[in-house]
Amino acid sequence: MDGAARTTNILLLSDRQGVPLACSRAISGEHNDLFDIQLHFQDICLTLAGANIQTQGLFINADAGFDSKDFLLFCSCQDIHLNCMENKRNSKADALDLPEHKIIFDSLLYNNRFVIERANAWLDSFKNLLVRFDTKADSWINWHYLAFVVILLNFVDKKKG
Repeated sequence: MDGAARTTNILLLSDRQGVPLACSRAISGEHNDLFDIQLHFQDICLTLAGANIQTQGLFINADAGFDSKDFLLFCSCQDIHLNCMENKRNSKADALDLPEHKIIFDSLLYNNRFVIERANAWLDSFKNLLVRFDTKADSWINWHYLAFVVILLNFVDKKKG
């Protein structure tokens, strides 16, 4: 081991209550959130399409780490509305100057972004996910799907009672 972090991440999409709906394939933790973002987000869109969940017109809250011209264009082409706070570290040359794609930032909607953080915290409560015991990425992702089911069942049970 060369001292570099050897971690794995996923991109997670949840509904407005924080119930996970889909995730990307495993991503090396040595990359930033925008590494191959179109490929990973396309995985999420395909998962949703396979479940007959339409992505057209979808509003996505994302933190400033997802503020990029490429990701905005990708979302716009998919008819997905990206509600992303401006990343102040972007240079003025990288500013989103896309006249054909109107950029709207809704701060009230953005304030509800905590639900994805809560969903990530729920996932962290599963020790097998927090401390990655699996050596195969597919197994690790499948454990996530099992955790999604447990979270959904807990959520439904609370709504019932």
